Amino acid sequence: MFHIDPSDPTPVEAQLVRTIRSAVGAGTLAAGDALPTVRQLSVELRVGANAVARAYEELERQGVLATRAGVGTVVRASPDSIRREELLDELVALEDTLLREAAELGFSLDDVIIHLDSRRRR
Repeated sequence: MFHIDPSDPTPVEAQLVRTIRSAVGAGTLAAGDALPTVRQLSVELRVGANAVARAYEELERQGVLATRAGVGTVVRASPDSIRREELLDELVALEDTLLREAAELGFSLDDVIIHLDSRRRR
C-alpha cells in the first residue's frame, strides 16, 4: 500500500508522510484503520525504523494518525480533511519517479506520453 522510492532525494520519512496522507485523502485508509507497527513497516519497505517512527510522529502531530493503547497506530483523519493539493503532490512524486526510471531505460517524455495515451484508449 505504501511506497518509498529509494532513488528519490526526498527523505524517507517525508515520502512516507506524503504517501500516508495521500492514502487517507484518497479514501484508501479510513478513520479507525490500523497501520502496521513501526517495525513491520520498516521491514516491508526496507527502510530504517527511525524513519518510520519519525513519519508516524509527524502524522500524529498533524492529526492524521493517533496511537491507541492495545491497538497501535490508527488513522484519525477523514479523507475530507486531506486537501486535494496534497494528493496532487503525491501524483507529482509518482510522475517524477516514472519519468526518472523511464529516462534510465532510454525513453523520452514523449515516449511515455504516447504509451500512456495508448493505454488510456484500450
